[in-house]
Parts: sequence; structure tokens; C-alpha cells
Amino acid sequence: MFGRTLNSDPKFPGAQSSPSQPSLDRAPAASPTGLATKQASVIGPDLSIIGQKITLVCKSTLIVTGEVLGNINGSDVTVGDTGKVTGTITAHNIAVHGEVRGALRAETVTLHSTARIDGDIVQKNLVIAEGAQFDGRVRAAKDPSEFQPQFDIAALSAEAAAE
Repeated sequence: MFGRTLNSDPKFPGAQSSPSQPSLDRAPAASPTGLATKQASVIGPDLSIIGQKITLVCKSTLIVTGEVLGNINGSDVTVGDTGKVTGTITAHNIAVHGEVRGALRAETVTLHSTARIDGDIVQKNLVIAEGAQFDGRVRAAKDPSEFQPQFDIAALSAEAAAE
């Protein structure tokens, strides 16, 4: 799907690339759950992001199938089967298929059957599938500000500098 050859796959119209200039204007990507997403940023299984006081900010959909040691702020965050996050995830919607060691803060949190969570959850809506592993506390958010992701890069930078 992301090779350097011409792609004539009917599921991805217009997703053609040539050896000299790969196309960045791709058709909707498939998520680890098999659902199509409009625009998605992907941290693939061959990518690890590791550092001190790292915060990833994604205003659209973020799919993590690799490893992140840091916090994530996003609109919709999916941790795929091979995904591993150590840090706090704050988003409007969080779906976990893989492993998270840290807090989950979202309006809607969905733990799929393969999810492994070690941390607390602050949420408005919670769905836990049979087979999901969870070690932590769950509480309903008292105020929407408890699960609102921070998209202001300047404010996040100031917070990091103050610490």
C-alpha cells in the first residue's frame, strides 16, 4: 500500500505514487480496527518515540501501532494491537487494543478485548470488552475540562519549561 510503485488498488483511488515523487494525498487509511479514517497520523510498528517530557499533539486521528514514551493530546487516539504507550493520553475519544501504562482521559474510552491498561481512567463514557485487562481506578469526569485535550503548542511549551 505504501510502496514506491504505482498503486492501482481499487480500494485506494488516486493513491498512486511514482519512484521520483511519492503521493502524500492518499485516500482514507485503514485503522488497526479495519475502519477507514479520513486523515490519520500513524506511529507505525517500526517507530519508537522516547524522551523526557515529550508530548505529542494531533488535532485529527492518531493511530499508535509502535511505542510512545510520552504524553499524547489528540482528537481521536487509537492504540493498535502492537501499540504501547507509557504516559497520559488525553483525547475526545480513545480506543485501546494494545498496552497503555498511564492515565486515560477522554469523553469516550473504549477498551477492546486485547487491551492491557495499567493506570487510571477519567471519562464520561466507558466501554470495556470482555477479555480486556485493566488495573487502576475509574471515575466519571466532574467537569469536561478534565478530559479536554490541549492543542495549544505555546501553552504546552510553557508548562514544560516551568517544570
